[in-house]
Amino acid sequence: MNKTLSGKQEVAYAAGMMGWSIMTNIIIVMLPYFYLPPNNAGLPPLVPQLVLFGAFNILSIIAASGRLVDALFDPFIAAKSDASTNKNGRRMPFMKWAILPAMLFCSLVFYPLNKTESLHNAWWLSLTLCFFFISVTTYIIPYNALLAEVTHTPKQKVKLSSYQQIGFVLGIILSACTNNFADLVQDNFQVTDRSEAIQFAIWGLCILSGVVMLLPILFINEKDFSAAKPTHIPLWPAIINTFSNKNFKYYLVSDFAFYTALSIISSGLLFFCTVLLGLPESEGGKFMGAMVLTSLLFYPIVTLGSARFGKKPFVLLSFAVLCLIFVTIFFLGKLPFDPHDQIYLLVLSASFPLAALGILPTAILADIAQKDTLERGENHEGMFFAVKYLFVKLGQTLGIAIFAMLTIYGKDPGHDFGLRLNGIVGFALCLVALICFSKFKEEK
Repeated sequence: MNKTLSGKQEVAYAAGMMGWSIMTNIIIVMLPYFYLPPNNAGLPPLVPQLVLFGAFNILSIIAASGRLVDALFDPFIAAKSDASTNKNGRRMPFMKWAILPAMLFCSLVFYPLNKTESLHNAWWLSLTLCFFFISVTTYIIPYNALLAEVTHTPKQKVKLSSYQQIGFVLGIILSACTNNFADLVQDNFQVTDRSEAIQFAIWGLCILSGVVMLLPILFINEKDFSAAKPTHIPLWPAIINTFSNKNFKYYLVSDFAFYTALSIISSGLLFFCTVLLGLPESEGGKFMGAMVLTSLLFYPIVTLGSARFGKKPFVLLSFAVLCLIFVTIFFLGKLPFDPHDQIYLLVLSASFPLAALGILPTAILADIAQKDTLERGENHEGMFFAVKYLFVKLGQTLGIAIFAMLTIYGKDPGHDFGLRLNGIVGFALCLVALICFSKFKEEK
């Protein structure tokens, strides 16, 4: 089928990614800060800083358990989507019914049962996180599988991946500005309690997310663009098939390491600003916005350069730059120049990797899935994206868990060694990603 998306439909498709990006990044950015805030945040701690096995605190275990349920659900929803015979398409019907539950449970994550430190809050957080992750993955897996079906050339894949990444980074900016929106709530609606202001801000962002997640469903008729037939491979053999692809395994390990490292930065940004650099928490959104907007300048370079030189060199260069960035995190606040300059050096340096690693891996995976479909004669693109996002989510969870775990060793002004250790862990992860992806064989 040669029909391609119009410009309006490409924008609608990217808007869907912005929607779920806002909600997933709210969890990454705000969860540690809301439940285990530094002592200068003006927020009460809501879960005990209990340590199990000498290393794992309760927040890291909660985050990991929620994602474990999500990870087990990913292949299930992918298999159901791949095998769907719904007259409206294999993907859109799943996406439509996932939106409202995702909005609801993302908001409820930040409504603890008690406003003080309590184990009841820990149980509530575990429950709401599980339901949120299950809801949002029911949208994400079919949504991403569509990329391989509505694009028919590598150029189209990179173009639509670029639109997707714009949506994704806009979601990052909006989620990183949660505290700024909370400031607006307090200034304009006489809300004196900081926790309540953050809750109102998150409700507003979740409603916005739901609206933009509807746009692909409203503007794109899946049947007009995809001729893919339901797959008849059972769930477990379909999973095994994806792992038999050697290129996919190299891709998977490097992607996992990258998202773990990215989650560490996202979880720690507010801490790095307020604790290591002594800046106001509202500055975090500005710095994230500067990084993301600067990354947009690299989009044409990445898009045109990857078409000429291949995608692999840009991915490898991005991992190398990220290694240097994480080393810098260890020294934040100790460098011989202004704190604002230190954080701008960090986030602007990250703009190129954010652009390249936002656009290219999705296009690379669509190529892998499409090639596999041609070789095997079965359309199970959803399973490739399910396995990828299973590892993305495990990586994001591990990143939150590592960050939360390292707070045991210091997260407050004057006692910040745990925050600095995140730089060392992130460096090691990006180095692993660099080594693994160097073995990836790109199709010429």
